Amino acid sequence: MTMTTLARRTLRVVALAALGIGLAMPAQAGTATLRRSIQNIVFAPFDLVLSPVVGVQSVRKGLRDEDDSRGVVIAYTVPGVFWQTGVQAGTSVLREVAGLLELLPGIFLLPFETELDPIFDLPEQREALLDYEIPAFRVRAG
Repeated sequence: MTMTTLARRTLRVVALAALGIGLAMPAQAGTATLRRSIQNIVFAPFDLVLSPVVGVQSVRKGLRDEDDSRGVVIAYTVPGVFWQTGVQAGTSVLREVAGLLELLPGIFLLPFETELDPIFDLPEQREALLDYEIPAFRVRAG
């Protein structure tokens, strides 16, 4: 079945009108959700690969900062490394899942000004848990 000339002309007018309206609207795209999603998707595998390194470093730092007996140091080291590595690997999986969950809403929200609250936000983007003033200078974590 072919389209009639009137139907083609009507379709062209509607398409041009839609294009004109789209071009006339101000650009108010919100990209934070999509950027966060892609960042989480791309960097989660690096987190997973580096989880043994982070696990060993955190146990090493914990043992260095605490004044424990030799027995505690010996007994804690191997289970601590396995535990910390597992925690780091688990959070990398959660980061990947959060990135995948935010991908479609991020694409959908691209033409709008609104953003979603983060599912898995990076620590440097969060507000401080404690904010206090020290004489001589002000400290704000976060």
